[in-house]
Amino acid sequence: MIFAAGLGTRLKPLTDTMPKALVPVGGKPLIDLIIHRLHEQGYNRFVVNIHHFAQMIVDHVAQQDYAPLVRFSDESDQLLETGGGLKKAQGLFDDQTPILIHNVDILDNVDYGWFSRQHLPEEDAVLLVSRRQTKRYLLFDSGMRLMGWINRETGEVKSPFPWLREADVAIDDDLNVVVNTLHSPLHAFAFSGIHSFSPRLFPLMDRFPDRFPIIDFYLSVCHRSKIMGVVKNDLQMLDVGKLDSLEAAERFAMSF
Repeated sequence: MIFAAGLGTRLKPLTDTMPKALVPVGGKPLIDLIIHRLHEQGYNRFVVNIHHFAQMIVDHVAQQDYAPLVRFSDESDQLLETGGGLKKAQGLFDDQTPILIHNVDILDNVDYGWFSRQHLPEEDAVLLVSRRQTKRYLLFDSGMRLMGWINRETGEVKSPFPWLREADVAIDDDLNVVVNTLHSPLHAFAFSGIHSFSPRLFPLMDRFPDRFPIIDFYLSVCHRSKIMGVVKNDLQMLDVGKLDSLEAAERFAMSF
C-alpha cells in the first residue's frame, strides 16, 4: 500500500496545483518512481490511497504501463491518517499475504526482497527501524518485540505495559534506554515509516475510529500481537517533503 493522500503542504506552491504523488523528481512523478522500483523488486499489486487532487492521480495512473496493477482507496471525503487509511483499504487486499506499507514521498535504499523475508509467518507486523537521532523512539525488548514509544524531549511514554508506561524512562546520548535511573534491557530505535502488516490484524482495528495513526494501533496491541522490529544499520532515506529537498532527491534517486 502506498500512502499518497496527504496534502503535501510543505511542497507548496507545487501542491497548490497537483498532488505530491505527481511532484516530479528527475523528470518522473514520485508515484512512478516508487511503483517502478517496487515492481522491479517483485511487487505486482498496489493499493494507493488518494485525497488531494485525487482524480489527477487516477488519470495519471491510467496512462501508465503499471495501471492494471493498481487499485485506489478513495479518501476524498476525509483524510484518515496512516491507520485509518489502511483500515479503509482492507477490502482491496485479496488474501492474507503481508502488506508492505510505503509513503509516496520517501526514497530509500531498502532491498524489499530482504525486507519481506524478515516478516516470519508467526509475526503480525514488522517495522523497519534504525539507530538515528530523532525526537520520538520506539522501544523494543531484547527479542525486538515492540514494547512502547517515547518522546525524548517531553518524556511522554506510550505502552500497553503499566510498568513501562508509569516508569521514569529516558534515552541517553548513545540511544540506550534508562528506566528509573538503571540501564534496561530495552532498545530504542527510530521508525522509518516502512512496515509489513499482516491482514490478520484487521479485526483488531474494528474498535478504532475512522481516523487514527498506525503507530497508536501497534502500541495498543503489541502486548498480545507480535509487532516486531528489524534494524537496517545502513538505512538511507530521503523525505521528499520540502521544496529544498527536490534537488537532493534527484541525486538520491539516480544513485540506485
